[in-house]
Amino acid sequence: MAVLFRNGFVILFLVVVVLSYRADSEPTQDRQVLLTFLSEIHHENRLQWNVSDSACNWVGVECDANRSFVYSLRLPGVGLVGRIPENSIGKLTQLRVLSLRSNRLFGEIPADFSNLKLLRSLYLQDNELSGEFPPSVPELTRLTRLDLSSNNFTGPIPFAVNNLTHLSGLFLENNRFSDNLPSISQTSLVDFNVSNNRLNGSIPKTLSKFPASAFAGNHDLCGGPLSPCSPFFPTPAPSPSSTPKTPSKKKSKKLSTAAIIAIAVGSAVIFLLLLLLLLCLMKKKQRRRAPKTPKTPAAVAGAARSAAGEAGTSSSKDDVTGASAEGERNKLIFLDAGIYSFDLEDLLRASAEVLGKGSVGTSYKAVLEEGTTVVVKRLKDVAVSKKEFELQMEVLGKIKHDNVVPLRAYYYSKDEKLLVYDYMPSGSLSALLHGSRGSGRTPLDWDNRMRIALSTARGLAHLHLSGKIVHGNIKASNVLLRQDHDGAVADFGLNSLFGAPTSPVRVAGYRAPEALEIRKVTFKSDVYSFGVLLLELLTGKAPNQASLGEEGIDLPRWVQSVVREEWTAEVFDVELMRYHNIEEEMVQLLQIAMACVSTVPDQRPSMPEVVRMMEEINRGETDDGLRPSSDDPSKGSDGQTPPQESRTVTP
Repeated sequence: MAVLFRNGFVILFLVVVVLSYRADSEPTQDRQVLLTFLSEIHHENRLQWNVSDSACNWVGVECDANRSFVYSLRLPGVGLVGRIPENSIGKLTQLRVLSLRSNRLFGEIPADFSNLKLLRSLYLQDNELSGEFPPSVPELTRLTRLDLSSNNFTGPIPFAVNNLTHLSGLFLENNRFSDNLPSISQTSLVDFNVSNNRLNGSIPKTLSKFPASAFAGNHDLCGGPLSPCSPFFPTPAPSPSSTPKTPSKKKSKKLSTAAIIAIAVGSAVIFLLLLLLLLCLMKKKQRRRAPKTPKTPAAVAGAARSAAGEAGTSSSKDDVTGASAEGERNKLIFLDAGIYSFDLEDLLRASAEVLGKGSVGTSYKAVLEEGTTVVVKRLKDVAVSKKEFELQMEVLGKIKHDNVVPLRAYYYSKDEKLLVYDYMPSGSLSALLHGSRGSGRTPLDWDNRMRIALSTARGLAHLHLSGKIVHGNIKASNVLLRQDHDGAVADFGLNSLFGAPTSPVRVAGYRAPEALEIRKVTFKSDVYSFGVLLLELLTGKAPNQASLGEEGIDLPRWVQSVVREEWTAEVFDVELMRYHNIEEEMVQLLQIAMACVSTVPDQRPSMPEVVRMMEEINRGETDDGLRPSSDDPSKGSDGQTPPQESRTVTP
């Protein structure tokens, strides 16, 4: 009896020890990783982790049954702002589920995510993450669900996605992925979406089982559930003399002896006739040869134009050679002689790359055989006659300004309308501001943002004042950058080609309220669009970005709501927070932008007035109002490193 009592006491003691151990156990290493993560990233007060409590009891944190490691980290929509810190989440090596969706995270995904070898589900949608497809993700071979949708990822989708052999759901929609779709062959994949990207080429057969909605918004994709692709340049019409050859039918395997003799005799007769004809022609030519006064090229060109029945601006190449009327109708019309020396045939043979698809057409980078690079815009839905089209091109071709991308040439036919512009290798403001917010990049600093804003304003003011031209489609992707970071406006003056009553709303977020109602653009609606562009430079946010707050809110309304609550500092791009002594300038530019986006058109300044106000912003260091960017933005104007912002964990 005593032995039984003693054994029972021992068992009870062991149970109590085990239960006490489980109650007091704590994933110490993972706890420290989470605290490091929280201390190195901006966050709102909605995320409250009590440092005196177990990490397994924190909001969004789940531990395994033994409370020895963090099993799941779910922090959706908790107000995280900034880059995901290195050496933080990547150290949670036992993590199975990670959800950071619907925050304001930007930059690239840290490389140490490749340590999360046991991760099954990764949800990063609805953020501002950027860079190319994260190279660490294909190493997470146990992933079953991957959602990177609604971010700013660029570049190709790598074939290495096939390493994720357990994948059942892949969501990459609403990004800027480009190039061809890889052949993804996982049989386990049941949910797939790459809509609203910049993908091109044919859809692999392995993905053709998914519906057309999974590929919608990629205007250069074809095959599978979508319609076949068509060439982006017009193919030259076949020569009237060239007729398709039809294969002759074989009536017999061998020719008879009589047939062979007949062919030989016939060939000899034809040869003799041709020889006699040639001799006659040579004698006739010698008799007619006499000294004549040669015509000048101008005279030949004039004769060719008279024969063709054409007049006006034309390429001299066909004029000098006496081109036919048909040739005149199928040629590039150059608006600035001497800049380029190629023709339509050269353009048709050029290698091309899609730069983007906009509301008025698709733009291509064309590299000609001689090495010249131009941009070709293929217009769609042109509603005016050929004469009206040509008159508008002549007007636009006369616009010359350092901050306006010149129109160099155009092509008009019944089925194709092409415009030729200079190629700007530095890309667009949209790509620079939103397309590469990743670790290791140099952020667009304040001085360059001011340079772009002021130079763009000067270009737009020139269109309004000297050219009397309404741009009609001001947006960040239509502001191209020169090598010195000056902006140049492109795609100007095209609205009249599409017909005002039926012209579509171009880009949500940039259009003035009255332009949305009457579908007519004016100088004042251009000013509104430019004001939105200034807000985009100040906030770092795209005008139609979902993270602006309530559904459907636009950028001006969002800025007004934040400023109304006297939280002006919350408006500005977090990338600008590293620069010092620029607060006054940012506020002055913000005031100009708010004047431009007034809902009442008459209360908006004119573009020349906007230029004057921007030039009067007190920059105070150089004569041109643009001071050089600091090599080390973390240092103040005195060269000393300012004190770091204190970040504490909310108890």
